[in-house]
Formats: sequence, C-alpha cells, structure tokens
Amino acid sequence: MFALIWGAVRTRTAQVLTVLVLIALAAAVAAAGPWFAHASINAAAAADVAAAPADQRTVSVRQIVKSNGDPRTAIEQVEASMQTQLPLPAADPVIGLQLPLTTDVGGIPAAMGIAYRDDACEHLVLDGACPRARGEVAISSPAAQQLGLGRGDPLRLAPSPGSAPITLKVVGLFSYSDPNGPYWNNALFEADGGLDPAFTALDTFAERMLWEPTATFDVTIPDELLRGDGGYRLGPVLRQAEYKLGASGLRVVNASGPLLTAIARDYDEIRLGVIIAMTQTLILTWFAIGLTGRYTGRDRRGDVALLKLRGSTRFAMLRLAWGQHLLPLTAGAVLGLPLGYLLARWLAGPVETPAQQTEAWLLSVAAVAAVLLGGLLVLAAVEAVALRRPVADLLRQAGSGRGDWRAGLADLLLLAVAVAAVYQARSSAPDSGLALVAPALVALAVALLLARLLGRVADRGGGAAMRTGRLRLGLTSVLVSRQPGSDRVFALVVVAVALFATTFGLWRGDGAHRVERSRAELGAERVLFVQAPNRTALLTAVRQADPGGEQAMAVVVDRGSTPPVVAVDSSRLARVAYWRPEYGPVDLIARTTAENPGPRPLPAITGDRLTVRVHYDGKLPAQLSLVLQNEGSGAPTQVAFGTLSTGEQTRTAVVRGCTEAPGCRILRWQFDGLPGGPGLRGASVTVRALTQPGPAAEILGPDQLGDIARWRPGSVGAALDVAARDGALRITADLNTTRTTEVGFELWAVDSALPPPIVLAGPAPETWRFDEPWLPSLGSEPVPVRLDGAAGVLPVVGRSGVLVDLETARRIAGDTNPAGEFQVWLAPGAGPSVVTALRDAGLVIGDERVATDRAAALAEQAPSAVARFALIAGVAGLLLAAAAVGVAGAVDRRHRLGQLRALRLQGLPLPVAVGTAYAGTLVLIGAGLMAGLLAAAIANPLARVGVAGFTDDWDVLPAPGALGWVALSVTGLVSLAVLGLVGWLAVLPLVRGLRADETGARGR
Repeated sequence: MFALIWGAVRTRTAQVLTVLVLIALAAAVAAAGPWFAHASINAAAAADVAAAPADQRTVSVRQIVKSNGDPRTAIEQVEASMQTQLPLPAADPVIGLQLPLTTDVGGIPAAMGIAYRDDACEHLVLDGACPRARGEVAISSPAAQQLGLGRGDPLRLAPSPGSAPITLKVVGLFSYSDPNGPYWNNALFEADGGLDPAFTALDTFAERMLWEPTATFDVTIPDELLRGDGGYRLGPVLRQAEYKLGASGLRVVNASGPLLTAIARDYDEIRLGVIIAMTQTLILTWFAIGLTGRYTGRDRRGDVALLKLRGSTRFAMLRLAWGQHLLPLTAGAVLGLPLGYLLARWLAGPVETPAQQTEAWLLSVAAVAAVLLGGLLVLAAVEAVALRRPVADLLRQAGSGRGDWRAGLADLLLLAVAVAAVYQARSSAPDSGLALVAPALVALAVALLLARLLGRVADRGGGAAMRTGRLRLGLTSVLVSRQPGSDRVFALVVVAVALFATTFGLWRGDGAHRVERSRAELGAERVLFVQAPNRTALLTAVRQADPGGEQAMAVVVDRGSTPPVVAVDSSRLARVAYWRPEYGPVDLIARTTAENPGPRPLPAITGDRLTVRVHYDGKLPAQLSLVLQNEGSGAPTQVAFGTLSTGEQTRTAVVRGCTEAPGCRILRWQFDGLPGGPGLRGASVTVRALTQPGPAAEILGPDQLGDIARWRPGSVGAALDVAARDGALRITADLNTTRTTEVGFELWAVDSALPPPIVLAGPAPETWRFDEPWLPSLGSEPVPVRLDGAAGVLPVVGRSGVLVDLETARRIAGDTNPAGEFQVWLAPGAGPSVVTALRDAGLVIGDERVATDRAAALAEQAPSAVARFALIAGVAGLLLAAAAVGVAGAVDRRHRLGQLRALRLQGLPLPVAVGTAYAGTLVLIGAGLMAGLLAAAIANPLARVGVAGFTDDWDVLPAPGALGWVALSVTGLVSLAVLGLVGWLAVLPLVRGLRADETGARGR
C-alpha cells in the first residue's frame, strides 16, 4: 500500500504541491492567530496605559491628621497604615501634607495652600534653593509675579482673610518639570482656582497654625499591574482595598476604572476579531481543499475503478486516497506552524511572558491540527462520494451534469443564513452572532446567485455563439458551462475578492480614522506643552521665536471651564493649525476681531514715573492707584498715588518694571478708602490727565478720558458709577458701598474687542440665560461674549467647547491668571530651530506630542489590531482562490489539449484554439473579479460594514467609509495581478502544447 501511495504522489506532483500550499497558507494564519492575539493584547494594554490620564494610573488615599507639632511621626503612622491596607506589589508611594490657606494679592484675598511632598524638588525646575529648613518655601513663578515676590521676600499666609498670618521666607521660584505626569496628579497640589501652593520643608508643619493638614498617600500603579501581566487582577484588589479603607474613615480617590475597562475591551475585541478572521480563513481553506480534491479526483478515478475491478474493499480504497493527501497535508501543517509564528511576530511583535508563550504554542498547535483534521475530513467526504459511483461512471471522461437537487438545497440554505445575518447586522445587536460574519455571508450569497446565472448564460450563450459561427466565444462558453466545478471556483473567487476588498477598505479606513483623530485631539501636527508665567509671556515668547507667524502659534486650553475654552492666536491659525471643514471658517475669529477690534490701545508707559491730575470730592481721605502690566513679561505693577485730599491736586508716583521695551499698558484704576476706615460711600474722583514726565508723553488726555467706550467697571460686588465727559473721567463709589474690601472698586481699561467674538461647538450652556452668553475663564469675573459662529466640533475640545482669540482674552484677563494648559502648536514644516528659539525666549518645554506618534499609539488598540489581522486573512483568502484557479486550469490540461487538437484537425485555426485555451480561465477570473467587487459593494451597505470605533468610545469625527473607489481600485488591481498570473501560468503549458503541434506540423 505504501508503494502505491508513494507512486501516486510522485506521478501527481503538481496536485500534491497545490494541496501543500493550501494547507500551509491556512496553517500559517491559524498558527499566527494565538501569537498575534497575545502580542496585540499586550501592546493594546501598554498603549492604553501610556495614553491614559495620570489620574487613571494613580490611587490616592487622604486623611486629615493631627500632628500635634510632630509632622514626621504623623506621616510615618499614615504610611504604615496605608502599606498594610493598600497592598499593591511593586508600588512606590508618595507621601504629602497639604493645608489650604489664603494670601493677599493687591488687596484681594486669594487661595494659596502650603504643602510638603516627598522629593518635590526633584520634580521641580527651581530658580533658587530647595526649601530645607523650617519656614522656607518655594513658590511658582506665576504666583511670584502676581504677589510681587522674589527670593528672600516674606510670604504671609493665613487660615482666612483678616486672621493672623504665618510669615515664611521665599528661597526659590519653581516651575513643574512634568505637570501632566503622575507625580503631580493629586489635585491638592495644584492651583485649583487660586495660586499654586507653596512647597516647604516637613518641619514647617510643626507650626501651631499647621497642625491639622491633609495627609496624602499617592500610589502610581505599576504598568504591569494595570496590564494584568501574569494573570494579576487589579480591579478586585482595588475594590477590596477601597472597602477596607472606607470603613476606616479614609477617603480613596481611584479613577482607574475607565482604564481597566478599556484594557478589558481591547482583550475581548482582539480575541473575537482574531477568531472570526481565523474561522473565515479555515472555511475558505476547506472549501478550496474540497475543490482541489474534486478536480484532482478525476485523475484518480481510473485508479479507483481498477481497484474496484480487482475486488478491493471501500476502506482500502479510502486509505489509498487518504494516503495520497496525508503527506501534503502534514507537510503543509508542519510548514505553516513556524510561518505563522514569524508572521505574528512581524505583525504584532514578540510575546515575552512565559505563561503566554506556553498558551500561544498550545493554541497554535491546536489551530493547525484543526486545519489538518478539517482538510482530511473534507477530502474524505469528496473521496467517499467518488467511491460510491459505479465503475462505468468512474471511467467516463465527460462530466455528469451540473449538480443536483442537493446542491440547490444547500445554496438555498446559505441564502437564508445570509438573510438572517443581514437582519441581525441591521438590528439592535450588530456585534453578535451571525452579524459578525454578515459581509462574508452576503458575498457568498451573491456569489452563489451569480454562479448559477453564469452557468445559465454560458449554456445559452455558448449554443447561440456556435450556431452563429463565433467559434472563440462559443467554445469558451461551452468550456465554462460543461467544466464540472467551475461554478464553485467562481464562487470562491467572488467571496475571496469581496473579503479582500472589505478587509483592505477597513484597514485603510482605520488608518485614516486614526490620523484624523490624532490631529483633532492635538489641533496641529505637533504640539508642545509649555510653562510660562502668564498668557502675555506665552504670546510674547512665541511671537519672538517665530516673528513671521508661519511655524508656531500660542494656545491656551481650559478644559475645566464650562464649556471648555480653546484660546488661539487667531492671526496664525490658518497657517499653523490642522483645520477641518467641521470646525467652521478658519479665519472667522481673526476676521471678526479685525472688523471690531475695540478702542485703539493706549500709549505704552516706558518711563519710571507717572503724574496724575485729579479732583477728589469726598468727606474722608481716599487712596488712588493704577495697575499696569508689562507687555513683554505680563508682570503686573501697581502705581500708588497716595492718599487724596479734597479738591484739585496733582500727584506723581514711581513706576517699576516698565522702562524696557515694549513697556507697560494700563489695566485698571483702583479707588478705595483707608484700611479700617468707614468706606467711600458717595465719594468720587475725577481724573483729568495722566502724563509721563520722562520720556515726556501724554498717556491719558481728554480724548481717552472722555471716551466711555474705553472704560468698564468691575461686574462683581458694589460697582462704581463711571462718567466720561468733557475730557475727564469721573469715578464715584455707589451709595450702597459700605466696606472697603468689597469687590467692585476697580475701573478697567478697555483696549480690545468687548464682548469678544467666539465660536461655539455643541449646545449652549444652561447658564446662558436670556440669550446672554458669557465665559467664566477670561478673568477673575465672568465676561460677556459675542457668539459669532457655530461649529459641529472644534479641535482639542471636540463636540462641546468654545474657540476665542488669545490676544483678546489675555487683554481682558489682565493680571489675573485663569486656569489653562499652555501649548505651542507647530506647523508641519517647523524645524528644531523653532523649538530652540522658544526655549531661548523663556518657555519651559515639557511634553511634545506628534500626530503621527499618536496615530501609531492608537494603532495598538483593538480595532486597528483586528483590522491588520483581518487584512492578512483577506490576503490569505485571495491566495487560496488563486490556488484553486490554478488547479482548475491545470488539472484537465491533457484532456483539454486533446480536445483542442481534435478541433485543430477539423480545421480550427490556431489563434482561435489559443484564444479558447486562455479565455476559459481568464473569463472565470474576470467574471469572478467583477462579481467579487460587486459583492463587496453590496455587502458593505447591506451589513452596515464600517470602520470600527475606538476602544475608548471617541466619536468626535465620523469614521470614514469602509469601501471607497480607492479600496475597490486597489483590490481590483491586486486581485487581477494575483489571479491573472496564476491563471496564465496554469494555461501556459496548454498553449505551448498547441504551438508545439503547429511548429511540428510546419516542420513536416
């Protein structure tokens, strides 16, 4: 028996190699699946962890402690308690103390905490010393500007306004080295609407005023625990710890839930996607193997007939047939196993965990075994059908017709399944059951219908063509019609092309979706996250680094505002940002600001003194001062004109910090009574002139003082009555003013568009009542705004937010420093020199994010990983179809050559014979290719095939279509190249045989 099997294998090498290639392809995909799934799950988890906000990667436990003057013992007790109740392997906690206090900023109370944090100075960029001794503090550069403090100055903090303060010494100014990192994630150590906290040494908390701080125990969860390496389940551990700590009266802040959910979703989606792709490939493989067995079985019919004539049993004949297949099947499986491992490693990288490696090997071997066993069963079924046929049928060379009622019933059942899949895909459960494979089933249904239509057309058309003398068309139609199994090869080609088109379109659409999301999230191709003392300093630095405005743009993003605000240097927006039509006109803010810029800016103050001429009308002495802001650094300075007496008077005051270009601008007048006095009820001051003695200049003359459009009172508290006429500015305290500390004793200069124009995305906030929009993030008090445009979405903030001009916003904010994230957007052509220039201009550059890097990180999420593996499966399916076409073209080569030779003897011209030899295969390929593209075009809308959303449910921009003309064109070209090449090679020996006969005839 072995000799018979080996002889059969040797005589049918081409058929054996075809089966080997089919099994090797399927085995490679099957073996790659487990390796790819493990590696992709690990990569997706790592990408999720890297992209998650810092608060989702940390756990914070907080408790108010009573130190009784011994803060070191207090935090040691807290640490010991936390270590036992929050068991996280390899976690490194950070201990801190924080106490909210207040300070005075120009007579107005401002929140400013005092804090200690382990190794804080290692995470700060210090200008000066790190506070080491009791009473020493480091304050942030923005806080130092607003407080007017420097190194060596005293800082006074109090529990509440008016209470006795504690005096500390400023030894350094700082900026955060990584403000978005996990170390600074705890909100207690942020400004939180006030000034940045002052960091001090631990011994400072021995002061009696600081005996009851909040102790914090912050743990950055190690990445391996978040990813779940080694089967570690972080969620149950954290839930149990939260229960225990909560029962002890501790407050637990744990925001890791969304991150753990995203990791779990990636795991499930990748596993399911890989299984679906593997299953589709296996089904196509078994179908192709069945076709191969059916075609190659024609050569074995004579062997079976002879064995039957010699009295062999059915089992013996089946064993002989199986033996011929077992060798290529086994060899293909053995070859596909390492190929699958290498393919998965190339696609997704290595699997490094030993436990996962063992599991991947076992699953790969099991998947390859399924391929092998399934192939054997399919071939056994094909051979069993042949063994049941009588000897006369086995020896007959002609086909027995096109199927029977069983084939029709099978086609009808497949059509019913496809309809059910489409229904489920368009129902409320599009991601379950048959809906997951609906595109393949729809393509199969289209293939079966067109295959039967092709057979009927070939039947009728062939006869008609022969009767009318069109020999090439008639012979080709007869060949397609009467060749058994051609309809199944056609169906396989249709399904393979449709799946390749769909998977290629999904893969391409996924890439475009990732790129668009990355640009929408960042706003530009590259974004620098920077630190600067204020918005003015940010704008000045960027404009100094890029005076042409072609490469960089200053941006401030306030995500905590309602709605979120994106403030941009609108004059540079069109040249730097990545802009989409959904954002609205790119020049809208710049254009509306230019059309209504507000009053012209007042002359800059560049001297060291100012002289004011005023008339004071009041019973009690009052104080008048002027607050200025340096136009380069944004640093405020207060010019105090002293105590006013009743009547006309002229006063001169010293000005600091304005002598260097570009000088200072006027922010506001401040009018107040003496500290502790009865107030300013009904008192008024009339400003008649403001001049600068040296260099001599008129700053405020009759035109400026008499223009009411240049001045606005504060909008909170007891406001001032303002009158501007006859070239003078009159400021009167309201009669309801009873306290000198009430907000509202300020008169602001207007030198910008007011109300400022904005573009709104999403619905208007509920707080915008009576069609009066306003924003809380343009200063210390709400500011009315003018809605000049609406957009579907906006960069960075998405479907809900506001776009405003940064120059206008910073002029309105003045010396206040509203919350916001400082950024610099870079144009695609911006080089390293721009970044260097930004550093030289004084910006502290932290994180840098690039759209392409963000898109690459998103490629590790489940949808992209599944799209990659599905594309590989689609390519494998196309190769399987090509192999089947090759078998169909080569298996009857000798029989077809004999037929064509007989026709040549009857007078058939050689060009017609050669054309017929090519046309039979090429028509099958061409028709299958066009039908496959048609099936894909039908299946995609029917089954609602679309680019999968992201794991974190980001849906700001619509996903691109899964199947456009580019995807169809590329699919058509690639399929034509692969199938056409294989078909040409399969027919080439037949054509050579015909040409050889012609050459031999001429030689004779």
